[in-house]
Amino acid sequence: MIALLLILIPLLGGIITFFIKKEQSVRAWSLLVAMVTLLIAIAGITMNNPEALSFRTSWMGILNSSFSISADGMGSMLCLLTALSFPIIFVSTWTTPYNNVNNFLGLMLLAQAGLMGVFLAMDALLFYFFWELALIPVYFLCSQWGGEKRIRVTFKFFIYTFLGSLLMLVGLIYIYAQTKSFDITAFYQTGFSGDEQAWLFWLLFVAFAIKMPIFPFHTWQPDTYEQSPTATTMVLSGLMVKMGVLALLRWLLPVLPAASYAWGDTVSTMAVIGIIYASLIAFQQDDMKRLVAYSSIAHIGLMCVAIFAETESGVQGAMLQMFSHGINILGMWVVIEIIERKFGTRKMSELGGIAKKAPALTIFFFIIAFANIGLPLTNAFVGEFLMFNGILSSKITQYGVAFTVAAGTAIILGAAYTLLMGRKVFLGETNALTEKGSDIQWHEKTILAIIAICIIVVGVYPQPLLGSFEEITNSIIKYSDVLHK
Repeated sequence: MIALLLILIPLLGGIITFFIKKEQSVRAWSLLVAMVTLLIAIAGITMNNPEALSFRTSWMGILNSSFSISADGMGSMLCLLTALSFPIIFVSTWTTPYNNVNNFLGLMLLAQAGLMGVFLAMDALLFYFFWELALIPVYFLCSQWGGEKRIRVTFKFFIYTFLGSLLMLVGLIYIYAQTKSFDITAFYQTGFSGDEQAWLFWLLFVAFAIKMPIFPFHTWQPDTYEQSPTATTMVLSGLMVKMGVLALLRWLLPVLPAASYAWGDTVSTMAVIGIIYASLIAFQQDDMKRLVAYSSIAHIGLMCVAIFAETESGVQGAMLQMFSHGINILGMWVVIEIIERKFGTRKMSELGGIAKKAPALTIFFFIIAFANIGLPLTNAFVGEFLMFNGILSSKITQYGVAFTVAAGTAIILGAAYTLLMGRKVFLGETNALTEKGSDIQWHEKTILAIIAICIIVVGVYPQPLLGSFEEITNSIIKYSDVLHK
């Protein structure tokens, strides 16, 4: 029942939000809904009761499709990340003005419901339903509350993701035609030939690669992140990209193991090209939003390479990094939102010396920045170490050393452009724009403190999360073991 509540509460809460007209009331209501969802997510994880974390009922019986949701270790972690993110988003943007704020926050909650459904779905048709449900409110959020170029950018974003969704639907229907069931266990028992797996692989992978995104399917992302309202950008980069990563692990590798092995090096090469390309492009950015957008492409690319290495260390590292990346990128967006609200710009060339006026904000930024570059004792270090270990020790890929070196070079580049941003924005002398700045308020300090605590706790003691991934990791790896022993 808890799994069902994780979807129903933001869904019903979002619908009610549309009918609340007073701004303070609608903001308080949205935060209340998000906090209740967070408490339920925490209760579900600590309860450790499989029955409470699962729900199944008849849905489309004529198609042999059921409303089947369940929170395995990976799903529980992503639901917790989603539940934790929305209160942070709502509090950090509490004073950000929106036209028709009730519609904005209502769509945000509907997006949360869609995300929860994607992370919990154990039926392929239900998975597709929630995949689309999560996209629709984000489309309206970007097109109605975005920047000056929002219409063109949102159109491109929608066409990319909708085309990918259609390709995925064709693949799912073809698999269903063989299994006569949309249940995930039936999908895992398919016996497709190598040729069938090959074209099915690309139908599904392209849809997932667009969502992540992976080079060369990434071109929608920087513009969309830049033009979207920051609250929506937080959802896109912190949570929606994880839909694609989860889909690789739950719906691609176990369903099409032979094709995943055959095309693994090709996909990893694409991801590595994207990692290096995005890292180099990030150096050229003056807009902080675009810089962080390109850094996200590099981080997700590394997860993709680790997943297709098909090792226990690589898969567990990618799962842990999904959580860590979500926390860290959320922290970066919170800082950027505060700076833009205080100084009216995101351009690094127009800022400087903020540390003298906002020491607390500076401290939190550098904690998040150090985590973003994988400094030891931060959450990203553990995930990156496991992923590199998995890539280097993989017996599936022929180019483990090359992929490790290339990705490692990108990590160095990431540290350089992240610290360069810190130097340009926070250090040095103040200018006419930043001279009148002030430090962050108590609610902003609270939000950033929660993020900093998550960074350090997971970095020092990641075992609870890693332990929850063990069962799902073994179930993914066993398919490659059967093929390649």
